Amino acid sequence: MNRAFSRKKDKTWMHTPEALSKHYIPYNAKFLGSTEVEQPKGTEVVRDAVRKLKFARHIKKSEGQKTPKVELQISIYGVKILDPKTKEVQHNCQLHRISFCADDKTDKRIFTFICKDSESNKHLCYVFDSEKCAEEITLTIGQAFDLAYRKFLESGGKDVETRKQIAGLQKRIQELETENAELKNKVQDLENQLRITQVHASPAGSVTPKSPSTDIFDMVPFSPISPQSTTPTRNGTQPPPVPSRSTEIKRDLFGAEPFDPFSCGAGDFPPDIQSKLDEMQEGFKMGLTLEGTVFCLDPLDSRC
Repeated sequence: MNRAFSRKKDKTWMHTPEALSKHYIPYNAKFLGSTEVEQPKGTEVVRDAVRKLKFARHIKKSEGQKTPKVELQISIYGVKILDPKTKEVQHNCQLHRISFCADDKTDKRIFTFICKDSESNKHLCYVFDSEKCAEEITLTIGQAFDLAYRKFLESGGKDVETRKQIAGLQKRIQELETENAELKNKVQDLENQLRITQVHASPAGSVTPKSPSTDIFDMVPFSPISPQSTTPTRNGTQPPPVPSRSTEIKRDLFGAEPFDPFSCGAGDFPPDIQSKLDEMQEGFKMGLTLEGTVFCLDPLDSRC
């Protein structure tokens, strides 16, 4: 991290680390809107965006439209923009996608941040109006980025490998659940067939065993639920013996091998997991510029 960030982290933050890592900090503000910008950071970039959105808001106000109120929930995972009444999430800006955050020194109520959209990959500038908390909200986003950056460094490669293993196991569990549902259906079908066979083989009210009937070839039909009969058929021959089952079972009833979660190879991982991790690391490397202070993953540079 550069020296600008070192000077910033020496200051006392406004919130406890637990409040941002395990919960979130809520704020109420008016949402002027968002607009696309060409650069991911820069004072002039956000200044132009603020002028543009203020002008658009004045036009809507003259038409009788009020500036909508929103609730901001800030944590180490990002900034959520919600409807204050219904709690419906309108925008979810992940922290590693936020590259610039600042409050307007000429208008103390205005604060902004630039976030890269996850679908279009365009940089959008979000502008808010808060009468008393503009600077505090800006610093809270900076503290959240600081904590997220430290957590990213502490986890190192372990977090990446853990996520890969979890993703592979989740995929295998889903496959097993699907296979289990199919096997249950097969077992149910077999049970239904056995019930039907039992009803035909043992009619209600019969007490004495009935000699099995034979077909046109004088053969005793096979019944899966009846024991092996020793009664000779009409031609005097004994029915063929039923082969005994082997007691050594290396597979289950349907021939499936037992599941070993540690046998999942790298090919079992979903292809989008690694891309998401690379995207997160790239976002942290870009850093967060907060009023001249840069939060990033760069090593200590003597040029700063």
